[in-house]
Amino acid sequence: MRRYTSLAAIFFCSALGAVPLLAQAQSYRCTGTDGKRYYGQTIPRPCIGQVVEQLNPQGLVIRRIEPRSSADEREAKAAEEKKRREEELARREELRRNRALLATYTSVDDIESARARALEGNARTLKDVNQRIAEIRARQEELAKEVESYESKPVPIELKREAENARFNLQAQEGLRDAKLKEAQAINTKYDEDRRRYVELTQPRAKAKEE
Repeated sequence: MRRYTSLAAIFFCSALGAVPLLAQAQSYRCTGTDGKRYYGQTIPRPCIGQVVEQLNPQGLVIRRIEPRSSADEREAKAAEEKKRREEELARREELRRNRALLATYTSVDDIESARARALEGNARTLKDVNQRIAEIRARQEELAKEVESYESKPVPIELKREAENARFNLQAQEGLRDAKLKEAQAINTKYDEDRRRYVELTQPRAKAKEE
């Protein structure tokens, strides 16, 4: 009886000692190219280039380690797909803009007429702004003379306030003038681009008709 008890104790202790060893042996797992399962405390050599599963002490998968080449391929494919989508969106937007351009103009003369109207409106506004600037500056000269007329006497608050308002108004009108000058440049740039695109889109049609 003692002999059987001793053997059971030895077997039990051996089993307990094998548990952590088994857990360690199964820290990593993969299926090799030969179809066999491989386990190891570190990634087994046959697992190189294969999907490796990292296991916890209970033998459950806690992480999948993809081969570097596969990860790189996926990243490259994702980047390529993103680029393809962006190019497709750009192509559709270009087609939309081209259709809109051809629907808006029937000739180069139409484009130049639209340019002239836009520049005319801009010039009209710019003329009004310059007129207001001239009026404000003239009023500032008058206010300056009025202030000088007081010499050593206190300048009325209303006069000071009007002079300050004139300064602010002048700054605002000068800012508007600068914006209108830039707008004129933008108008020319826009219609130059419209003309260039229109010619590109219509020339192939004209050549096809001639042929």
